Amino acid sequence: MLQLAGRGAIIVGAKRVGQVVTERLAREGVRPAIVYRRSRDEAESLLQRVQPMVDRSCLIQADLTIEDEVERLVRTAKQELGDLSFCINLASDYPSNSFDKLDEQDWERGMSAAKGTYLLALHAGRAMQQNAGPTRGHMIMFGDWAAGETPYKDFLPYLTSKAAVQFMTRAFALELAGDGILVNCISPGPTARPPEMTEAEWAVVVQNAPLRRASSDEEIAEMICTLLRLESITGQNLRIDAGKSLIGTGGR
Repeated sequence: MLQLAGRGAIIVGAKRVGQVVTERLAREGVRPAIVYRRSRDEAESLLQRVQPMVDRSCLIQADLTIEDEVERLVRTAKQELGDLSFCINLASDYPSNSFDKLDEQDWERGMSAAKGTYLLALHAGRAMQQNAGPTRGHMIMFGDWAAGETPYKDFLPYLTSKAAVQFMTRAFALELAGDGILVNCISPGPTARPPEMTEAEWAVVVQNAPLRRASSDEEIAEMICTLLRLESITGQNLRIDAGKSLIGTGGR
């Protein structure tokens, strides 16, 4: 198994679950490059909290849908951290719209997560190919519990994008297996209440999960730590969803 301390990690997404993941990895001594697009205040606050736990860290602003910016962030992260062994991409909007209002812009916005995932995995993977083996790196993508066989209404482009991310997990895993680079996906269930949802609506969503609880961001972070240590699991989609995928939409 890999030792985590002293390894560098690109972590995209400084809100909610991303904060828990970053702090958990920092406690293991993983050097974080915290990447944000617009949430500078949250990213800076997160950096200040983790800096005492690690010997190197950095903050990078980038838009994952622009290839030049992705190349820059990967290059900067490796330079600032002295190593790039891990890449964890939690970034995603959660756009919704009813079927009668969907248009091209909804599609472009929804699919931006898939494009960003592709570009980041492409350039991070190429950087990791330069590492010493046999295990040269590990990338973790983020899907959605419902992006397989059980979609819910009003999120058609978003869920299509997440289904693409889950397929890319397997495709990148195969492409990079010969280089000793592992690629896996975490697919959470309902984890944090969306801003547009009332407390009462959220309570219904949580109660409709078989375990009658929200997905745990702490358990997601713990699973990521475990995955990064392991050297023979790749191409897998791990659902941390309180059982939601077992029953489908269940009122959502």
